[in-house]
Amino acid sequence: MFDIRKKDKVVVISGKDKGKKGEVREVLADKSRVIVTGVNIVSKHEKPRKDKPGGIVKKEAPIHISKVMIVCSKCEKPTRIGKKTEGGEKLRTCKKCGEIII
Repeated sequence: MFDIRKKDKVVVISGKDKGKKGEVREVLADKSRVIVTGVNIVSKHEKPRKDKPGGIVKKEAPIHISKVMIVCSKCEKPTRIGKKTEGGEKLRTCKKCGEIII
């Protein structure tokens, strides 16, 4: 459904965290959002539980998938994703250098 997957390296292209890089921790496909490590940090008030105390906790919030762009591992630049079929298998490729993105 989406070209961005878990554990992909991405860069934020718009918003308050523009230019920050991180790894996709989770893809929320039904809401078209991703959670990226170190991006879109918000303060949440949490109630105390048995195993952890309450208080104000900083954590990553979801960001819309259109605000992130995948970073190619070869050319280290933000890029769009191309599609390629090899041996009956669909592959994602970098539009800038043609490298296969794993």
